[in-house]
Amino acid sequence: MLAHGVDHNDFVRVTAGLSSWAGWLEAWVAAGDVHRELGDDAERHGRQRTAGESYVRAAVYYHFAKFLWLDDLTRYRKTVALAVATLRHGMPMLDPTFERIEVPLPPARAVANLRRPAGGPSRAPFVVLVPGLDSTKEEFPAWEEWFLRRGLGTVSFDGPGQGEVGEALPMRPDYEVAVSALLDALATRTDLDLARVGISGVGLGNYYAARAAAFEPRIKAVGVIGGPYTFKPGGERTLRKFMYSARIDDEAKAREYASTFTLAGVTSRIVQPYLVIHGKLDHTFPWQEAERKAKEARRGELVVFPDGGGVCYSVDYKAKPLLADWMKEKLES
Repeated sequence: MLAHGVDHNDFVRVTAGLSSWAGWLEAWVAAGDVHRELGDDAERHGRQRTAGESYVRAAVYYHFAKFLWLDDLTRYRKTVALAVATLRHGMPMLDPTFERIEVPLPPARAVANLRRPAGGPSRAPFVVLVPGLDSTKEEFPAWEEWFLRRGLGTVSFDGPGQGEVGEALPMRPDYEVAVSALLDALATRTDLDLARVGISGVGLGNYYAARAAAFEPRIKAVGVIGGPYTFKPGGERTLRKFMYSARIDDEAKAREYASTFTLAGVTSRIVQPYLVIHGKLDHTFPWQEAERKAKEARRGELVVFPDGGGVCYSVDYKAKPLLADWMKEKLES
């Protein structure tokens, strides 16, 4: 949460006041409201940057308010919509290139947030950023900055089962279908270089990104942080979220379906440069799984941080710039 923009003091204060998981959503929505009200006040006074920063921070809080929280689906869906709307209102105040992209994906549509680097080339290379099981595009503004500062555009993507798209489209293992639809939707643009497209994912998004690269030749490089080789929902709330996003009511069937989210037979198809970053202290997904991914790919590279925990957030200052620098080098070479 801190890596994605939650203020440390807010984190300490909010979590200290919680006695049970049941109060999580309400507490974080209230914390988000504080920042949204600061944004309202700044906007009334014409302070666009302060307003934008406050709204974007509020959106991140709203996102984490419903993270793995499904105790009341009406409140959950309302908070999903609140996070989306707040980011859409605030981000253009910080970045005039911000654009919402709706991607036809029958029977509904996927959605992406596009940003371009300030002062960058007229046709910018760009990176598709893929969420995991319960991350969304509203979580990614801070991550986007690592690429934008290096002259790369970003397209943060909610595909099937993710964020606002998850209400209409259940998650699916063949995520490349959604990524291909996204690239089709961007193909006619003159401000993006479709010959220099990268993709990156975190957590379960590592599977989605690798899968997309294996089956979508327009992707030129793929870099991931953390995540499983084969997805095995652990913990009651993770399993419940998977079942909700996959629209499966039976636990046994859900676990069987989860096993189809695997890189077996996928990584061997990746011909692009493929960077796998992992933390040796990740107790959910052992680092040996990352080693297997890199070894199976034709051009796999492995970086394991001895002091890195889950998704390397404990060493974010190492992992994120490494990934962004590597992606820039691959897309601009």
